[in-house]
Amino acid sequence: MDITEPKITKDQILIMEDPNFRKENICMVTGAGTGIGRAVAIAAAANRITVVGLDVNEKEAQKTAEMAKDMGGEMIFIKTDLLKDEDIEHAVTQASGKGTIKYIANIAGIQHIDTVENFPMEKYDLMCRLMLRAPFFLSKLTIPHMKKSSDGTGVVANMASVHAHICTEKKPVYNITKFGLKALSQSISAEGEGKIRSFTVSTGFIKTPLALNQIPAQAKQRGITPEEVVKNVMMGKSRIKEMMSPVEVANLFVFGFSRFSKYLIGGDLLFDGGMVLTY
Repeated sequence: MDITEPKITKDQILIMEDPNFRKENICMVTGAGTGIGRAVAIAAAANRITVVGLDVNEKEAQKTAEMAKDMGGEMIFIKTDLLKDEDIEHAVTQASGKGTIKYIANIAGIQHIDTVENFPMEKYDLMCRLMLRAPFFLSKLTIPHMKKSSDGTGVVANMASVHAHICTEKKPVYNITKFGLKALSQSISAEGEGKIRSFTVSTGFIKTPLALNQIPAQAKQRGITPEEVVKNVMMGKSRIKEMMSPVEVANLFVFGFSRFSKYLIGGDLLFDGGMVLTY
C-alpha cells in the first residue's frame, strides 16, 4: 500500500472541452502550495484556465507554478495571508488585472484535534477565520467580477469533507467549518439565478501532507503498522481501503467548473468510498 503523496501526471487529469476554459479566464485557488490546492491549480491550468494561486508558502507555491507550466498551463502566484482582509483584497485586484475572474476554489484549511471542552478558543477563531470567513470574503469580492463577465456566469467551489455530513469526535471546529462551507455554497447558489453557481466537494482522507503526517504518530500510539492505520483506522468505514489522491479530488473541481455541471447548483460532490452512506 502506497502511503506517500503521489506525483501528478497529465494522463491523470480530467481534460474538459468548455468554451470558458481559456487563458483569458481566471481561476483563483487558495492553499495552492500543497495537497489538494496544488492539484486543483495544476488541473485547472492543464485545462487552459489561467490560475492565480494563493498561499503563504512561497517556496511550495512556486513549485506548483512550475508543475502547472510543465502541464502546458500557467499559474500566477500571489503570496496571500487569508487571515488578512487586505491580502485577500490585494489578490483579487491583482487577479482581475490578469483576466476575467470566473472560478474560485476555496481549499486552504488546517486541523486541530481536541474535545469541545478543551478546545482552545484562539484555535477556534483561527480555523473559522481561515476556513469560513476567508472563503466568504473571497466570494463576496469575486462574484461582482463574475456577473460583469461576457456571459455573466461564474462558479465558487468549496472544499468540504465527509465532516460536512457526519461529525466525529475531537474535530468540532473542523466539523463546524465544513458544514458551514456547504451552507455558503447553497447561499451563493440561492442568490445566483442559475448563472453564479456554487458547490462543495466532500471526500474522506486524501494523500496530502495534512493527512499523511498523522499516520506515523497514530501507528506508534496504537502499536500497529502505518498500513494498518490507513486501512483500519482512517479508512475503517470506507468500502475502498485506499486513500484518494489529490488529483482525483482536483478532477471533481474541474468537472464542477465545466459546462457539464450546469445543474450542480448548491450541490455536494460526495466521493468518499461509501464512508457516509453505507454501513
